[in-house]
Amino acid sequence: MSNIHCAFEHGKAFIPFITCGYPDIETTKAVVREAVKNGADLIELGIPFSDPTAEGVVIQSANYSALKTGITTDKVFDMVRELRNDIHIPMVFMTYANVIFSYGTKRFISTCRDIQIDGIIVPDVPFEEKDEFLPECKRYGVDLISMIAPTSEDRIAKIAHEAEGFLYIVSSLGVTGTRSEITTDLKAIINVVRKHTSIPCAIGFGISTPEQAKRMSEISDGAIVGSAIIKILAEYGSDSPVHVGEYVRSMKNAVHTVRH
Repeated sequence: MSNIHCAFEHGKAFIPFITCGYPDIETTKAVVREAVKNGADLIELGIPFSDPTAEGVVIQSANYSALKTGITTDKVFDMVRELRNDIHIPMVFMTYANVIFSYGTKRFISTCRDIQIDGIIVPDVPFEEKDEFLPECKRYGVDLISMIAPTSEDRIAKIAHEAEGFLYIVSSLGVTGTRSEITTDLKAIINVVRKHTSIPCAIGFGISTPEQAKRMSEISDGAIVGSAIIKILAEYGSDSPVHVGEYVRSMKNAVHTVRH
């Protein structure tokens, strides 16, 4: 078992997503530290990719910018090595299959183990094709985190039954990005999940306000936020860490008020 369960042991979890290397690697490190200082329970680190199909325009733009300024998978690994000197909460990567394949699957996942990355999320790999990565993940003790979407339907039970780390519940159809309203019947999805696994589930895609985070945490084990954080990075650049810290604190306070 990885350390991911630790993120959910003390109440509802708040999980910020951060695109590595945007606007630069030093800012990423500072943002991670501020997020942890202000209550983040798990950090989701995005490894930039040229065709991030699950992302909306905000995170796409951050990916392109990071790649343009020279971010590489090795630089992300080096950054995590440094962060692990003082950051001890769980951290996971979100990236795409081609990033892992081009690096070498065994080499990528074994390095995740070595730098204490607890899990990976690969949104362009369907559940039915997870064996592309699962054997190496098992070998090196890195959780392969599954996603459940509103379109998963009859597959929800099977995905939940075989889940590792935590389940990423996609709030709505489409790509990442802030939404004024989330209308998917997430409670029904989570009811099915609860029947088939005790692994925690957190909701992401479209969450941007404390009110939304609280509402999502009332029916799940936590909330994941990405685009709203990347918007702060876009606005404030290298001055972002303090602003991200304030935002994380407001979101953590919102989910913390929900009973476990």
